[in-house]
Amino acid sequence: MKRVLMLASVASMIDQFNMPNIALLQKLGYQVDVACNFIEGNTCSDARVAELKQKLQDMHVHCYQIDFARNIKHMGQNMRALRQVEGLMKQNGYAFCHCHSPIGGVVARIAGHRTKMKVIYTAHGFHFYQGAPLVNWLVYYPVEKVLSRWTDVLITINHEDYARAKKKFHAKKTYYLPGIGIDLEKFHVGNTEDIEKKRQELGLHTKDIFLLSVGELSDRKNHVVVIEAMKHLVQNYPQLKYFICGKGEKMQELQQLIRNYHLEEHVKLLGFRTDVAELCQAADVFVFPSKQEGLPVALMEAMACGVPVVCSRIRGNTDLVEDEKCLFMPDKAEQLERCIELKLKRKEKKNVYCKLGEYDLTNVLKKYGEIYAEK
Repeated sequence: MKRVLMLASVASMIDQFNMPNIALLQKLGYQVDVACNFIEGNTCSDARVAELKQKLQDMHVHCYQIDFARNIKHMGQNMRALRQVEGLMKQNGYAFCHCHSPIGGVVARIAGHRTKMKVIYTAHGFHFYQGAPLVNWLVYYPVEKVLSRWTDVLITINHEDYARAKKKFHAKKTYYLPGIGIDLEKFHVGNTEDIEKKRQELGLHTKDIFLLSVGELSDRKNHVVVIEAMKHLVQNYPQLKYFICGKGEKMQELQQLIRNYHLEEHVKLLGFRTDVAELCQAADVFVFPSKQEGLPVALMEAMACGVPVVCSRIRGNTDLVEDEKCLFMPDKAEQLERCIELKLKRKEKKNVYCKLGEYDLTNVLKKYGEIYAEK
């Protein structure tokens, strides 16, 4: 049986983005190994990582700890990761490696070049994009351009990245895929009884207005701008309640900001959650304020649940949302305030977004299957 390697810098990327791909590869007859950092840098809880490892074991997937650092400045740690991945490739002679994340993509392609192994790289949003900081262009762009020569298949998930990769890079094959796919059967418009139960669980009253964000507590996810907007919004809408799902390095900073603005009764950090579908179905407005995205799964999931959305005007988000009334610049809290107020004044009811068929998991897996079959 041929073996393939699924590689990412952290286990949470395997858990959140790649379990369907692993199942697909097994269905195609491959033995799948997973390599990532199970110990550090994950955006999900330790308990969730333990559940992931058990699930992979139950699927007869071999797991390998690779000491990736998410910070590119930690060169020593990532050089160790390179030696580990190169050794793994030599030891197991994979048919190919499918890698994810910037650090994982760099390490896997260098190791693949050294071991003469084919590599598929899914770019979940390049760090260089229209409007990105100059340092991103100076650091990440030349690295990706050089490594594209050692990339057998480059998969991009938004139109801006695809156009740039097709024109400027040198991968043997370049594809556009509509994200990683979402399970439209899981994320759907909820029934009234379940929605009310979830709202009661959160301590919401009948007249409360439930704003929801889902994402790692990081600078990139930009929850700060929503808290800044809440400082003013609650003066006119005291019934507003804003909940954030996620964990990360900015937790204490966000908690302090909430206290500084005396928003303890209006803003809550829920931590890592496994009931995101139910929370989206119960929300009145989904707010997605990221500074940078590839093609955001959380936003697609909220749209599939029919909840009205407000999101930042960035690459990836604008692939999904075209309505100008729903978009704001990620550093403009006053624009976000206007977007939310407009949603509240219109008393917009939940809508089923009609353009999500392209992003359905079944459709995306079919395209991945065609790519894997070429290998």
